[in-house]
Amino acid sequence: MSATQENLAEIIREGKTVLGIEFGSTRIKAVLIGEDHEPIASGSHDWENRLENHIWTYSLEDIWSGLQGCYADLARDVKARYGVPLETVGALGFSGMMHGYMAFDEEGTLLVPFRTWRNTITAEASEKLTEEFHFHIPQRWTVAHLYQAILNGEEHVSRIAFVTTLAGYIQWKLSGEKVVGVGEASGMFPIDMATGQYQEQMLEKFDALIADRNLGWKIRDVFPSVMTAGEQAGVLTPEGARLLDPSGVLRPGIPMCPPEGDAGTGMTATNSVARRTGNVSAGTSIFAMVVLEKELSEVYPEIDLVTTPAGDPVAMVHCNNCTSDLNAWVNLFREVVESFGIEVDQNRLFSTLYHKALEGDPDCGGLLAYNYYSGEHITGFEEGRPLFVRTPDAGFNLANFMRVHLNTTLGALRTGMNILLKKENVELDRIQGHGGLFKTAGVAQKLMAGALNVPVSVMTTAGEGGAWGIALLAAYMLRRQPGETLDSYLKNRVFGGQTESVMEPDPKDVEGFDAFLQRYTDGLAIERVAVDCLR
Repeated sequence: MSATQENLAEIIREGKTVLGIEFGSTRIKAVLIGEDHEPIASGSHDWENRLENHIWTYSLEDIWSGLQGCYADLARDVKARYGVPLETVGALGFSGMMHGYMAFDEEGTLLVPFRTWRNTITAEASEKLTEEFHFHIPQRWTVAHLYQAILNGEEHVSRIAFVTTLAGYIQWKLSGEKVVGVGEASGMFPIDMATGQYQEQMLEKFDALIADRNLGWKIRDVFPSVMTAGEQAGVLTPEGARLLDPSGVLRPGIPMCPPEGDAGTGMTATNSVARRTGNVSAGTSIFAMVVLEKELSEVYPEIDLVTTPAGDPVAMVHCNNCTSDLNAWVNLFREVVESFGIEVDQNRLFSTLYHKALEGDPDCGGLLAYNYYSGEHITGFEEGRPLFVRTPDAGFNLANFMRVHLNTTLGALRTGMNILLKKENVELDRIQGHGGLFKTAGVAQKLMAGALNVPVSVMTTAGEGGAWGIALLAAYMLRRQPGETLDSYLKNRVFGGQTESVMEPDPKDVEGFDAFLQRYTDGLAIERVAVDCLR
């Protein structure tokens, strides 16, 4: 064993590490970090939601077998790397997919199967609550699920004693505390930015809405308490330790940070929690999280309002479609090359074609494409049809073709961001880009800087995603100095030594994307006809 491994083994034995575990939609991941916040071990467990009785869900057995499997995988990794058992850690944090609905009775029995964020069964509740609150309540939010169950007259609602999210459920079972972090809470119910708690007037409006149902509870009594990053949200109980590690090696008494949602851990892992900053995650879907200096002036159905783990307001623009159609075209070009008997490396193919886009005209030479594999609520589509169209005199060449397919991954996002940048005059110092779209260095980064007219940074080193993010939040709880903000902690103690590639917007790219966006907006009528005619 090397000296470095021996040092880390000693840190593990002394409990100077921090553990973060996140429940993603297809994988549960655990990351153990050392005193420098760098990952030193990890574990994972693959799982999938299932459609049962028209509800997307995970069973309680799925949740606990998945968590235990993930932790066991981490413990094996620690033992294999460092030759020591994982008996304790300095702090512990859990996060999960935001939103959804888990309702329990007085005995702690789950009343109906876990309803995840993926379900779109709360349209009536979403619309009525948005109108009543004058605040956009998306279908996936916990309060929308709760109100829809009440509107449906579901039998279980009169027996509700506790309603929470997946992360809140794990925290409750492992610590006994019915709490959530403010970022997670902001996906359950609107948050008052002045207090960091649920919006009091909206709580009262909700209770008034359901008063005639005589359910015997008020919403503030059944929702978890709200905590802010840096606060301690309980300790791992003996029962919780056995749930997490049935082998009995892990000791109880570990302090736990407030459980958070995957949006909050994503902001943390990309150092995007400060005001006037944001991050864009671009893969199969694409979404932007922008930390605001003040709340928006009106309600926009295209914009979700949540918070950072520290309670600062965040505007979220979420688009369903990003790289799927782009990937399909690259795979078509791979087929062309291979039909000549030439083997081509997939990474080299992507890199070559992406860089070719930089040779294209800033406005894509008059070409137009839509990457709508599915519907796109930002532009008003319930369904989508991937589409490429051009005029006979357009600049039809490979460079423009690749550029238009990269630009269209940003079309819906920019449409939503226009509300923030143009109507609300939100100012941004930078956007942090991450995800598969940014894998080819410098290309998507340059195009996004032009599309948003904001500097775009990409870190040269990557963490471990949301599991690393919640580990950082647990470390912040454990190690922060009095008065030290989360923003300051991340900037100075976590990311201070990391280098970033920052790209300023090129005025030609800005002008070119604006011209493309006008064509994109005008051409939505073509996409509408394609949806109506292609069945």
